[in-house]
Amino acid sequence: MDHVEAGGLSVAYLQDGPSNGWPVVLSHGFPYDVHAYDEVVPALTAHGARVIRPYLRGFGPTRFRSADTVRSGQQAALGSDLIALVDALRLDRPIVAGYDWGGLASCVAAALWPQRVSGLVSLAGYDIIDIERQRHAFDPLVEHTVWYQHLFQTERGREGLAAHRRDLCRMLWRQWSPRWAFDEATFARTAVSFDNPDFVDVVVHAYRHALGQVAGDPAYEELETRLAARPRITVPAVTLDGATDTLKPGGTADHAPMFVAGHEYRLVDAGHNLPQEAPAAFADAVLTVRERRAG
Repeated sequence: MDHVEAGGLSVAYLQDGPSNGWPVVLSHGFPYDVHAYDEVVPALTAHGARVIRPYLRGFGPTRFRSADTVRSGQQAALGSDLIALVDALRLDRPIVAGYDWGGLASCVAAALWPQRVSGLVSLAGYDIIDIERQRHAFDPLVEHTVWYQHLFQTERGREGLAAHRRDLCRMLWRQWSPRWAFDEATFARTAVSFDNPDFVDVVVHAYRHALGQVAGDPAYEELETRLAARPRITVPAVTLDGATDTLKPGGTADHAPMFVAGHEYRLVDAGHNLPQEAPAAFADAVLTVRERRAG
């Protein structure tokens, strides 16, 4: 494991492959960590990739550099963290790939800084949050699916996450990937990342901000304004849906108009944690973008 100061974080990350390989950053989601990509990495390094897997803010050994920094989990912060890491490691226009929070971060980076990345792989299509839309109710099926987000709007939810983070996160793994038969050792390997001292604050803020219930960090206000305008993705992209992903009922094939520089949609036999459930499919998506990357 390596560490690098990137923006307001000391980012812990894993690095595989040749130092002069073509760069790709694989970003994990909530409630997961870098081990989601354990079986994706060998398929990429075999094709000459330099693979970077950062622990996101609030996860694992990654830490905020200042006690005064807002423990924000908002989308502009996640995308900014990714670009700060690219800068700190002097990566030359990497492919950015991810799912859940990692897909959100990757989409934000590709939308706001297209000159800094060469391509995108994202689970759940155009995964940038429309916060204004999130302020209003969806149909009951969707509301039921995101029950945890509603729980986190309350102090009772914060208390529950703090006290029962492993039980709650294990439940989400099972609900979102109903056909994935992971064992306890697999879950435990990732669950240590939830012991980060900022995990609860970052997670709670992420979902309160996403539903428009709390303000964001003022440092990201201008970026959030740009994201609210729904910028198109202008780098080559492959987007994925898991056929058994209960978090995305109906899938995201209809997001295609948000991609304007070469886009392919794929439906994969997997649940929400697609890189860990179907690593070959995720790796193939990255390799496809590598073939089509801009520049």
